[in-house]
Amino acid sequence: MSGTSRLSQPVVIFGGFLITDEAYRPLADWIHQATGVPVRIVPASRWDWLATSWGFGWCRLLDRVDACVCELQSQSPTERVTLIGHSSGGVMLRPYLVDQTFLGRCFNGATRCNRLITLGSPHQAMRATPLRAQVDRAFPGCPEADQVDYVAVAGRLDPLGSNASTFSTRTSARSYRQIMGDPDLEGDGLVPVQSALLRDARWIELSDTAHGGLFGQSWYGSPDRIDHWWSQLGD
Repeated sequence: MSGTSRLSQPVVIFGGFLITDEAYRPLADWIHQATGVPVRIVPASRWDWLATSWGFGWCRLLDRVDACVCELQSQSPTERVTLIGHSSGGVMLRPYLVDQTFLGRCFNGATRCNRLITLGSPHQAMRATPLRAQVDRAFPGCPEADQVDYVAVAGRLDPLGSNASTFSTRTSARSYRQIMGDPDLEGDGLVPVQSALLRDARWIELSDTAHGGLFGQSWYGSPDRIDHWWSQLGD
């Protein structure tokens, strides 16, 4: 519907590797309370995530994304849905949008979704799982930018600051080296900023923000951080 804000349309949240649905409930509740829109969290167990080492595991979860999107599209004043993907979920949503075959499937999600927000997603990486690397080779950047507003959010976490967990302090440098080849980069405790800022997307950088609860108390989905990126989305 012309003139209707994308902030008033339903939202589907797709989480990250081995992170179960309840971690995203505060984010879903915050969006619903702030906007009144319906919000769905894509159901995914740890077993579902372990299966994403293979293509069938990706397709199974993207089928669930599609089911949530189709359910909410009929309730949308814009006839479109906003996607939010955290960590690996943000990478997996990129092939969902395109009008091309990936792993034998074509979802063409850009006909139903006009905004993708990724939170700490490892888009560009020197070392990535085979399927995530395949996404960036086949669909670099924002191939559906004429239909979809791509927004990439990255966090900068001081490994010695009060928000960083002991786990993050011990492991962040190794993670940055594994992903981008440089242990001295800045990032959210797991994903370096350079990896999370998807090429050609709109970029939002957050200070003192962890990748997830394991890495720091305040992360992208914490109530004290959500408004910092949500308020920058625009209509």
